[in-house]
Amino acid sequence: MTFYAGQSLADAVREATAVLTAAGVPTPRVDAELLAEHLLGVGLGRLRAMLLGSDPAPEGYADLVAERAERVPLQHITGVAYFRYLELRVGPGVFIPRPETESVVQLVIDHLAGVPNPKVVDLGTGSGAIAGSIAHEVPGGDVHAVEFSPFAHAWAAKNLQPLGVALVQGDLRDALPEHNGTFDVVVSNPPYIPAEAIPTEPEVALHDPPEALYGGGADGMELPTAAAASAARLLKPGGYFVMEHAEVQAAWIAGMLRRSGRWNDVTTHFDLNGKERATSAVLAGAAPDE
Repeated sequence: MTFYAGQSLADAVREATAVLTAAGVPTPRVDAELLAEHLLGVGLGRLRAMLLGSDPAPEGYADLVAERAERVPLQHITGVAYFRYLELRVGPGVFIPRPETESVVQLVIDHLAGVPNPKVVDLGTGSGAIAGSIAHEVPGGDVHAVEFSPFAHAWAAKNLQPLGVALVQGDLRDALPEHNGTFDVVVSNPPYIPAEAIPTEPEVALHDPPEALYGGGADGMELPTAAAASAARLLKPGGYFVMEHAEVQAAWIAGMLRRSGRWNDVTTHFDLNGKERATSAVLAGAAPDE
């Protein structure tokens, strides 16, 4: 693919869309536009107005389109992922936040309505999308975040430091023991993919870090189970826990929480696509000594 000097922006985006379509990119036209906007820095609305004129294609556009055609994630090329009201820095070594996770954040925000100065922790924060959004949208929140991977922790630090989130590098299974029994909310989007369920999308299989995908064990439930145990340790009695999962895991996770005898009000929540995306529960009472 070659975009010749002097080619119009409209023609270049049209050609890029065809190239990305042939490569199997799920949203070829949008990605073609976003790559052009990334180079021009004009905003998507302005870019679309420019497509009606005779502006030239930006230098380097062909190279970025070729990368995307190789199924390098768009966010790795631009260095940015958009999540709720945040613009997050992302790149190799960190899980790209997904739009469906925005509904998990909304559950936390709705639960905290009217709660003064709530204390919240995000276990396995990745890029910091969940913790950062809560810090941004919940006034007076005391927000903490835990991330195990040193690579993801470095990205999270860039995103969370300006928002005042207390970020620590640690394992969600035993992190923050000095905060046991003090949180109003624990939220987590832990790795949960079963060991043999290799993702089919090249962007995920080849570029998302494996430690952010696979939950441990044949069923992928080791880390989700550990997140629930840590939530029971970290929450105040009556505290709220919400965890994202695959839709096929909803019944298993709800059953696991109920069988533990430590949770009330176990509830499955749907995302905007109607999929069982998260499960919440309320800590029944004082947790036993851990």
